[in-house]
Amino acid sequence: MEDFEAWVQARSGALARTAYLLTGDVHLAEDLLQDTLARVADRWRRLARTGGPDAYARRVMHNLSIDRWRRRSARPPELLTGEHPELGRPGDDADAVERRLVLAQALARLTPKQRAVLSLRFYDDLTEVQTAAVLGCSPNTVKSQTRQALDRLRVLAPDLLASLVEEANPR
Repeated sequence: MEDFEAWVQARSGALARTAYLLTGDVHLAEDLLQDTLARVADRWRRLARTGGPDAYARRVMHNLSIDRWRRRSARPPELLTGEHPELGRPGDDADAVERRLVLAQALARLTPKQRAVLSLRFYDDLTEVQTAAVLGCSPNTVKSQTRQALDRLRVLAPDLLASLVEEANPR
């Protein structure tokens, strides 16, 4: 079990951020992470032998997130109303906070699978094939879900892309 504890210490930060991206709520993300880690612990011996705890944890997390989303009563009120708590951090400027709020609201309006695909592809930096393996679908499904999600984000937050491009390329 020492291996499991070391793995949790090494990966829990990244898994917590992924859980937050999937849920949009700190408390729900903590619950999702806890449930995911419990399932990984149950299968740790086999996962440690096969060398796949990261992939298994991501798959469990995304499946649990989608299962919870399907139960409408489990959706947090801010995802239903589009209102979000302040996402600012100490030292952030108002523009950065506003961008995060706009992005969080837009992501909350995507389907769970679209959010999962975007978080795996662009946050976890997985390939289309790796993302397909985590989600249990084909690479073509990953491609189409990514395209649809990005198209939807462009509609929901058209100014977000322009501000991110401007920030990346200051004059």
